[in-house]
Amino acid sequence: MAILIDDPIWPFRGELWAHLVSDESYDELHRFAGDIGIPKHTFQGDHYDIPKRLWATAVDAGATPTDPRVLVRKLREAGLRKRKVSG
Repeated sequence: MAILIDDPIWPFRGELWAHLVSDESYDELHRFAGDIGIPKHTFQGDHYDIPKRLWATAVDAGATPTDPRVLVRKLREAGLRKRKVSG
């Protein structure tokens, strides 16, 4: 039962981004994101993208900094990982 966040190392649109996930449920993740001001419409299927400028806010609110590989593994173990559909 944790909210996990990796380091903001993912570049996009001139900023660095982190991934915010739950290893429990999407409901837990949506509540946490809402509590720190992240709109639900920005949900990316199994995670939220968090800009570097909000990383400390997420950690201060209780997100656990986690290596990106561990974050994905925890997401898979919880059965919450969504695969991109290629096509």
